[in-house]
Amino acid sequence: MKVAIAQLTSTLDKTQNLQKAVEYVGKAKAAGADFVIFPEMYSAAATPKSGVRPSEVAEPLDGPFVSGLAQAAREQGIYVVCGVYESIEGDQDRAYNTTVFFNRSGELIKAYRKTHLYDAFSYMESDYIAAGNTPYEIIETEFGKIGLIVCYEVRFPEIARQFALQGADLLFVPAGWVAGPMKEDHWETLVRTRAIENTMFVCAADQVGNIFAGRSMIVDPMGVIVASAGEEETLLVAELDLDRIQRVRGKLPSVANRRPELYTN
Repeated sequence: MKVAIAQLTSTLDKTQNLQKAVEYVGKAKAAGADFVIFPEMYSAAATPKSGVRPSEVAEPLDGPFVSGLAQAAREQGIYVVCGVYESIEGDQDRAYNTTVFFNRSGELIKAYRKTHLYDAFSYMESDYIAAGNTPYEIIETEFGKIGLIVCYEVRFPEIARQFALQGADLLFVPAGWVAGPMKEDHWETLVRTRAIENTMFVCAADQVGNIFAGRSMIVDPMGVIVASAGEEETLLVAELDLDRIQRVRGKLPSVANRRPELYTN
């Protein structure tokens, strides 16, 4: 199976962002990818420095941005994952930070609203975003079982472990990881750690430009970085050997060796 990560810079022009996304869906398909993952919040660059609140650019899940992604997935016959701002009826101040997941037919098979908000490093995402309560349930595909978390949530091992206990083979992590002191080091360390401790592939797609770090990567179940990007826009493509998962778990059965009767909440 092949996974593509579209490491891109978002703007405040949603039409322009959609056009670029459609272009990269086509590029991913041409490269033979089965999945293409876009970053968190890609639909619009409503960053703190932009002066625009996420609620001002948010759309419902049947709005033009998400509909355009669905059409691209259907026309190209490829799975598409992308972070968007989803509007909340009756709430003019906040939006949901939502990741949409389309199958090859352009059907929306998962809309995950970020549950753990980035109230850290002197920023309060909860001032602008409403936390979701989406259950942590794997997404079944013909290639394997996939878990989905967003950016800051890579810091919470409990979430990824929930997917591991459901037999997840891969974890997708759309992100808008902000650049800063120690942040890039944390990013790589955490992404690799989630892969190692759960013996699964982790595909982490970060925004680049504006305030974001880039450094998207794909990590195998032993923690090996099989593909990585730098600080520029790019399409990162990697072929994943899914048999590698069982080979690693055969020699490193850490999930199977758990003793939950000894763990406290």
